[in-house]
Amino acid sequence: NELFAGISQIDTGVTTVMDVSQIHHSPEHSDAAIEGLADAGRRAVFGYFEGHGDRSQYPQDARRIKQQYFSSDDQLLTMVMGGEIYLPGYETSWAIGRELGLPIALHVVGTFGMAGTFDQLAEAGEFGEDNIFIHMTGMSDMAWQRAADAGAHVSLAVPIEMHMRHGTPPIQKALDLGMTTSLSSDVECTMTADPFTQMRGLITLQRMFVNEAALSGAQDYPALMQCADALRHATIDGAKGLKLDRVTGSLTPGKAADIVLLDAEALNVAPLNNAAGAVVTLMERTNVDTVLVAGRPRKWQGQVVGFDIARLRSELTASRDYLFETAGVEQDLFAL
Repeated sequence: NELFAGISQIDTGVTTVMDVSQIHHSPEHSDAAIEGLADAGRRAVFGYFEGHGDRSQYPQDARRIKQQYFSSDDQLLTMVMGGEIYLPGYETSWAIGRELGLPIALHVVGTFGMAGTFDQLAEAGEFGEDNIFIHMTGMSDMAWQRAADAGAHVSLAVPIEMHMRHGTPPIQKALDLGMTTSLSSDVECTMTADPFTQMRGLITLQRMFVNEAALSGAQDYPALMQCADALRHATIDGAKGLKLDRVTGSLTPGKAADIVLLDAEALNVAPLNNAAGAVVTLMERTNVDTVLVAGRPRKWQGQVVGFDIARLRSELTASRDYLFETAGVEQDLFAL
């Protein structure tokens, strides 16, 4: 799963990802997740989140993982500490993350009953520049202001938030407070993880809010998001949130050669009239011609390179079949 999903995202033009893996049921699970990220060969931030069962060593095993795999920041893989506030004892996770100097990431969803705990953390001054808040739906104005004042980062998964009843994606709130905001695909088993879908979801929703205000007769309403803004949220703002903007996120001399070449002469784009507009409103996976990560080709002239896709697909299918059989779930390709 980890490796196959990584290859799939490379195919869509994603050079860098934060992996929120909530499967740390044992140290071996954690090691395997890191191995999958490494084998994919792209820049990745390993998110050490919770697991379940008697063999789970979360969050204490973060110390071993950090020492064994992430003792240097000068590598493709770095680490983030998961600190979900819906879990009992989340305070320990936050403390270990800060002890190890790791960013602390968490889902913040009002419909899951997190607003009260989030308010308490805000009032206690626990927010910091090391926080990555995913979703941020349904939170109080006070908590938003404290998060902005602390320099926390917000990551929005607009299609997922609308699809999974998380609440209204708070894009305008983040913009109004001047917060650095990135895009999240959240969960690929529910919605595609390609960046074009995320950018289009973001700009379409923001413009819907603004257009509705204008049509309703409001005299004062926000500016329309531009395609260049959506592209920024998908690139350099994501790098800033992961503390990787010194390395990646823009084509800047001295940074790593994380580069995506897009076909602007394809039928769905030609003739090219505006670069950012074409990327955000017209392009999709088939326009991704070449992907370089740290200068190394991971996709070349339309094909991912270095992987036996047929074998990996077969292994993934076998894993799916095993899970369905073990859980007693009947496969139905045409279920409603």
